[in-house]
Amino acid sequence: MANNYYDPADLRKFGKITEWSEELGTKFFDYYGKVFEEGALTAREKSLIALAVSHVVKCPYCIDAYTKDGLQKGITKEEMMEAVHVGAAIESGATLVHGVQMMNKYNKLSH
Repeated sequence: MANNYYDPADLRKFGKITEWSEELGTKFFDYYGKVFEEGALTAREKSLIALAVSHVVKCPYCIDAYTKDGLQKGITKEEMMEAVHVGAAIESGATLVHGVQMMNKYNKLSH
C-alpha cells in the first residue's frame, strides 16, 4: 500500500477519540447518532447530504464512509455525483459572493 497522509484504516479508529476525552467524545457520538436518526428527513436523505458536505469540507474519511453508507441505502452513483455538484456549486457561490465585499472595499478605498 502506498503511503498516504490519510490512512483509510484510521476511519475504523474514530471511536477511539473517547479514550482521550471520554465525556466530550461520548457527547459527540450521542449527538451524531441522534442527527442521523430518521426524522423529518430519511436516513437516505441524510446520507446524501452528508456525502455532499463531506466533499465541501474535504474529509476523505467522511467521503469513504458516506459513499459506502449511500451504496447500502440504495443511493445511485448519479445521485451521489449530483449531490457533490450541489455542494460544489454552493461552495463556489459562497466564495464568489465574498467578491462583493472586495468590490465594496475597493470602491471605498479607490475614491
